[in-house]
Amino acid sequence: MPSETSELVLPQALEEAREAAQQAGLPYAGGVPPQLAWQLFSSGEALLVDVRSGEERKFVGHVPDSLHVAWATGTSLTRNPRFVRELEARVGGKEAVVLLLCRSGKRSALAAEAAAKAGFTQVYNVLEGFEGEIDALQHRGVADGWRFRGLPWVQD
Repeated sequence: MPSETSELVLPQALEEAREAAQQAGLPYAGGVPPQLAWQLFSSGEALLVDVRSGEERKFVGHVPDSLHVAWATGTSLTRNPRFVRELEARVGGKEAVVLLLCRSGKRSALAAEAAAKAGFTQVYNVLEGFEGEIDALQHRGVADGWRFRGLPWVQD
């Protein structure tokens, strides 16, 4: 059950994300940093949906108890034409508070945009993604991302 603190702080954080998104002209509800995403997810305030491919989840790792709806599939990352329908079915409707997570935050932003265009009202992008941005040495996970932040994850 959410604590009194989370009942006050978490919705305020989502409202701030929504305001920032409106100012930036984003078509979806907004972006949240990994730490806030974890707080929202672990407190039951939001659903966490991993939009990476099944292969990425299996071989790179994933957040325990997160849902999975692939934005794109296969090694060529072919766009999933059923993404919005599958997302709606997994989260129980277009009004659910949904946090979308990918590798770096780019695919999940595209997925959030598609979901918002389809009528989802509370879909947020998890900034930095699971692995973070690629650095000058072509490495991920050295400066940002879910794993870099020390948040819970498992690997098959």
